Amino acid sequence: ALLVLQSGGGTVTGYGLAAAQLQRLKSRGVKLTVCVEQVAASGGYMMCCTADRIVASPFAVLGSIGVISEVPNAYDRLKREGIEFQTITAGKFKRTVTPTKKITKEDLAKSEQDIGEIFDLFKKFVASQRPMLDIEDVATGDTWFGEDALSKGLCDELATADDVLLDFVDKGYDVYEIAYEPTPEGPASLLAGLPGSSESTNNDGMFGWKSVLRSAVRSVVSEVQREVSSELSSSVREMNSVERRYMAVDDTASRVQVRD
Repeated sequence: ALLVLQSGGGTVTGYGLAAAQLQRLKSRGVKLTVCVEQVAASGGYMMCCTADRIVASPFAVLGSIGVISEVPNAYDRLKREGIEFQTITAGKFKRTVTPTKKITKEDLAKSEQDIGEIFDLFKKFVASQRPMLDIEDVATGDTWFGEDALSKGLCDELATADDVLLDFVDKGYDVYEIAYEPTPEGPASLLAGLPGSSESTNNDGMFGWKSVLRSAVRSVVSEVQREVSSELSSSVREMNSVERRYMAVDDTASRVQVRD
């Protein structure tokens, strides 16, 4: 199987799951080749390292094996405005670093401990997938371009995905492209039920259109209710969520540019 990977990373939980899904392919005896055309950094490299063969284009960026956690804190500003957040928790470390509370040295120490533990898990996972790596040498949060990444052992060869595909064809393989299209949600899902579509089998004529119209009204009302509810607390909820506290993300692609 050939996977063309393009990712600068994201949440530890999300990319840990993606890497586990790739391992499922390998557990069934599927040889996995990952092609990195531009970026496989941090969480992206967590996925990439599961491959039996990693192919990177000459100027692809690989690495950024590290973890980052950042949360803006507005406690002092809110205090000046006369606004105080009351957070009720059960459990000593249920809330440590958040946007709305005064951060203590104990809070910071616990967050640093959590980051360190996640970093150790990240390093152990990469080392288990690519034992030829000097993990302490590459697990610094740094990134490397094609040739340097090759010399560090982060990839196995330099080529593009097109080169790999042409090589498969030359060797007589049948090459297929597989794409996943998730089922539409919300109002977009109504298109699947319009008369004449494959999903509309029992309703026809005016009755079918009335049914679609009623479904549309109900769907729009539900969407509005969900949007209003989520907007009221989305900013605080997102910044406090465990999933967003620990990010495995790299911004090299946006920082490194070639200009005339």
